[in-house]
Amino acid sequence: MDARVTNALPTLHLVDASLYVFRAWHSMPDEFHDADGWPTNAVHGFARFLLELLERERPQHIAVAFDEALDSCFRNALYPAYKANREPAPPELRRQFAWCKALCNALGLRTLAHTDYEADDLIGSAVHRARGDGFRSVIVSADKDLSQLLHAHDEQYDFAKGQRWGAAGVKARHGVHAHQIADYLALTGDAVDNIPGVTGVGPKSAAVLLAHFESLDALLARIDEVPFLRLRGAAQLAVRLREQREHALLWRQLTTVALDAPLPEGGFARGRGDDAELQALADWVGFGPLTRKRLADAAGLSS
Repeated sequence: MDARVTNALPTLHLVDASLYVFRAWHSMPDEFHDADGWPTNAVHGFARFLLELLERERPQHIAVAFDEALDSCFRNALYPAYKANREPAPPELRRQFAWCKALCNALGLRTLAHTDYEADDLIGSAVHRARGDGFRSVIVSADKDLSQLLHAHDEQYDFAKGQRWGAAGVKARHGVHAHQIADYLALTGDAVDNIPGVTGVGPKSAAVLLAHFESLDALLARIDEVPFLRLRGAAQLAVRLREQREHALLWRQLTTVALDAPLPEGGFARGRGDDAELQALADWVGFGPLTRKRLADAAGLSS
């Protein structure tokens, strides 16, 4: 990555909100409640994360993506068992997702959500559109699925660990290149999303296969070569790939991040916040004076 070119490009930050809302829900003590007595620990934790991100990065263009397609995503139509292993979010958490989204809007940040597309797809589509407008993207998420979106000047940012990497750094982390991530996950499966993968293919064998064939399509077109690879159980692996060819292609449909999800009109320039909305939300969820001051600063509302 040419640092001079990268630094010269305008940057779009894209936040995978659900990851940080869930993390706050599990890590923050259950001592915060709204005016109706419902818990607000996830809102407080998410606000801390968001403020730290805004203060540290000072983004001029930013969008925050939320998942509203937990059981209505287009992938469920392709494979009804997709993510069927996940328990639905309890009402106490669903309310807080709405508050976190409202917080972003009150801060003047563009939010992304859709009933047919997941947050990953919204982020991918925003990256794709912004790239066409001359932007580089910084994807704020630790999710390996999103590494497939990285091109030469983009970055992924694991905020909790303070780690950043570009497309060139994906292979060191996952054993395959950024453009191979969807194929890799199709082969190995993804237990988090209830995607089985090809029987008997683990991370190491998937990496060897993709290093040799480059893509899932080439692998399936040249299965006859698999038994001759230096790979334990290669002959049996070839049999399984033949038997599960259609499944592998389906898994690849599920693991590929969409680039054509509907996005709101206009760009992602950071706007001025809404003072009344921010004050009302702060009152309702019980933000303290220091958090209120930081929120006002982040929203551009401080006098």
